[in-house]
Amino acid sequence: MGKARKAQGYKEFLLILPFIALVAVFAYFPLYGWIYSFFDYQPPLPFSWDSFVGLKWFKLLFQNQSYVNQTLQVLRNTFAMSGIALLFSWLPMFFAILLNELRNAPFKKFVQTAATIPNFISWVLVYSVAFLLMGNNGMINSVLKDWGLIARPIDFMKDSSHLWLKMWLWLTWKNLGWAAIMYVAAISGIDEGMYEAAKIDGAARWQCIWSITIPSLLPTFFVLMLLNISNMLNNGMEQYYVFQNSWNREYIQVLDLYVYNLSTSKPPVYSISTALSMLKSVVSLALLFAANGLSIGVRRESIL
Repeated sequence: MGKARKAQGYKEFLLILPFIALVAVFAYFPLYGWIYSFFDYQPPLPFSWDSFVGLKWFKLLFQNQSYVNQTLQVLRNTFAMSGIALLFSWLPMFFAILLNELRNAPFKKFVQTAATIPNFISWVLVYSVAFLLMGNNGMINSVLKDWGLIARPIDFMKDSSHLWLKMWLWLTWKNLGWAAIMYVAAISGIDEGMYEAAKIDGAARWQCIWSITIPSLLPTFFVLMLLNISNMLNNGMEQYYVFQNSWNREYIQVLDLYVYNLSTSKPPVYSISTALSMLKSVVSLALLFAANGLSIGVRRESIL
């Protein structure tokens, strides 16, 4: 019996070995690049241990007032946009519930497909759509001029007012259908006998949703919300990169985009951007353990 279990364990390990290798190559091997944060590296000069500076760049991030102000600014933008997304993290669950209540199967499939397709559209194409809609010669300006509401076109793309909310709206349009898939799967796992018993007892449609569907989805919702809390600093850069310009950079530059801009500036500052990226990883890890502690304290379950 013991030999059979060991053989089965080896087979299962071999099955997951390719995925472990992929994680090692694409998630852990690139961490070697952190070494640049301890050197005064200037491309295209060859890498040399003679340029070792220790913690110089980490100290500079906290001692140089310009870097301190810029870092605080991008942290404000990062937490603000991640916070808005976290505040409305219930939307995918709500959308999945509404989708489940559709009784017309073809229409239900159409709505789900139409809501999921934007997830597979690149942010470059999303920006193209935004530009066609809100540019100087875009559809919105054309309609407003035709109706006589404006004399000159409004350049919405340069307007930085309510920028965080605008970015959240574009993100929601792109990801809502995809984010709801997990909740749709969770709904399909709810015991139909519970609904039948509730209907026998005279429960209306909304009473079934409130008393059965929502409570059954809350464990999934809380786990995803806690993971989002731990991932607040990692809100990506693709969206903000394509939408950034000289007029809105103060409000749109998040931490990931700031690291990228530092590494592509003239001259590039690879060492400082690497040090900042390392600090971001440390803070993200601390947020992960804090979210796990919150999960243990509230739900008596660990998410790790």
